[in-house]
Amino acid sequence: MFYWLLKFVLVGPFISLVNRPKVEGVENIPPDGAAILAGNHLSFTDWLFTPLASPRRITYLAKAEYFTTPGLKGRLQKFFFSGAGQYPIDRSSATAAEGAFDSARKLLNEGRLVGLYPEGTRSPDGRLYKGKTGVARLALETGVPVIPVSLIGTDEVCPPGPFRWRPRKVTVKFGKPIDFSRYEGMGGNRFVERAVTDEIMYELMRMGDQEYVDVYAASLKKSASAGTRPEADRIPQTMAG
Repeated sequence: MFYWLLKFVLVGPFISLVNRPKVEGVENIPPDGAAILAGNHLSFTDWLFTPLASPRRITYLAKAEYFTTPGLKGRLQKFFFSGAGQYPIDRSSATAAEGAFDSARKLLNEGRLVGLYPEGTRSPDGRLYKGKTGVARLALETGVPVIPVSLIGTDEVCPPGPFRWRPRKVTVKFGKPIDFSRYEGMGGNRFVERAVTDEIMYELMRMGDQEYVDVYAASLKKSASAGTRPEADRIPQTMAG
């Protein structure tokens, strides 16, 4: 109930008025059944713009920090994200990551739309970074299609740093569902999972016309804080086979 209240009363009308989002490819969202929505990640606001553009409810796996902040602010934050349909995930360990995977698989088995960000964290500079293979593993093990979602302009609406909302125009593009049934039974093969991930990232790069960097965004952020810089080895210039 709170999800739809946010979309149609509390947040949606404000976003529609201030940012006038343009939506493309909404017909690519299936009217029912499970699917993974794999999007680029430019801003904290991405998870607001995508559901606003979708006729169906989208559930995102959100980092646990949004649910564990102490004090009154933390309680309000937890209420907001929980009511908006977000599922908390702990990204600090492999065991916790497996729990997040199981949660996503459960949601897909229930026929829901699950939103994921293959980059794993927000882009620090507007470029598209190397995707993690968790989204590929999930798609291969559940057999559901992957719908690439490209957001353009959200990094200008709410740039990194202190929270502020700017009246910038945003475009939300839903790509055609990608069927990976040709890899049926090959889940767990790291080469196949990388190929699937690269195909998703290629579509995001093409749809959003972003510069691609074959480095994990989290690694870049870590290296920047240490005064070093990771090297990229390639870009997905063609779709994976």
